[in-house]
Amino acid sequence: MRNRRTTQVFTMSFLDCICCGFGAVVLIFTIMSASVGVTQAHRDDDLRGEVSKLEEEVLQGYKNLVVLRNTLERTENQSAAASGRLARVLEDLDRTRLELSQYTGDTLASREHVNQLKADIRSLEEGTRRLAAGTTEKGEKGEDLRAFSGTGDRRYLTGIKVDGKRILVLVDGSASMLDETLVNILRMRNMPDVQKMLAPKWQRTVATVDWVTTQIPLDSQFQIFVFNTQAKAVVEGTDDKWLKGNDVRTLNAAVQALRRTVPRDGTSLINAFNVARQLTPEPDQIILVTDGLPTQGATPPALRKAVEVEQRVKLFDQSIASLPARVPVSTILMPMEGDVPAPSKYWRLARETGGVFMMPSRDWP
Repeated sequence: MRNRRTTQVFTMSFLDCICCGFGAVVLIFTIMSASVGVTQAHRDDDLRGEVSKLEEEVLQGYKNLVVLRNTLERTENQSAAASGRLARVLEDLDRTRLELSQYTGDTLASREHVNQLKADIRSLEEGTRRLAAGTTEKGEKGEDLRAFSGTGDRRYLTGIKVDGKRILVLVDGSASMLDETLVNILRMRNMPDVQKMLAPKWQRTVATVDWVTTQIPLDSQFQIFVFNTQAKAVVEGTDDKWLKGNDVRTLNAAVQALRRTVPRDGTSLINAFNVARQLTPEPDQIILVTDGLPTQGATPPALRKAVEVEQRVKLFDQSIASLPARVPVSTILMPMEGDVPAPSKYWRLARETGGVFMMPSRDWP
């Protein structure tokens, strides 16, 4: 009988192979883990280096930001100081321009005085020649306390006769007196006050009033009011009194005060005519220097808007009703573009009151 042997699947050789394979796997895994750890360590070192570099850049950025903030503060301080200096320079410039305009007026007054002296000398020489010839003809009596000479000694306003015991001069000082066109009026309205006072139309107006003051009789009284939305005497503190026509200092002070007046705001003719009723006694003659029909009544409108021609005509008619009775009103009109009814209205006013209406030439004085 055969001897039966059982077959063993897991022999020692097989187990050795399995153990060797498992050991190899473990060895490979160990080697790979070590390699990954070294690589990760190098990567961590690189990241730490980059983080450190970024932190240094951030710190440097903070330092630069502080420097920029300090520079900005210094720049703002310097800008504020420069703005203050600029404001002072502009004020000095405006003051210098105003003084220059006053000096120009004084120079013109001195020139007028010299011309008057020359005229007096010529008159005396003529009188001497008449006396030497034995003539009995009398020379013309001089009555002008002040002199006015335009270019070439032209006297374009001789059509207006200045007479009476009490003469009231009303001068329009509204913004429309800056120019003859609406576009230029709107442009000049935003300019500095010095440029407004030097506007050609306003200078013509002042020259017109200056000439009127030279025609005031020596034995008369006068008053000059400037009006826009309100009316006030050009010589401060004299709103309720008449001034002496033979006082050359008062005449000069009135003209100089008018030169320093800045045209602004709207035109209230009724407030100007109310002055004639408030003065005691009432004037014998009113001389009105204006450029057109009024734009408002006794009080400003609730809403500021353009005033139509029909409404301005109505405001003019309302203003006429406040005039004193039997007082001649002579109007010197400085025409403005677009105010078509103004000449006919003021001509009718002069005709009804016994006054004179005229418009000076463009090259006056």
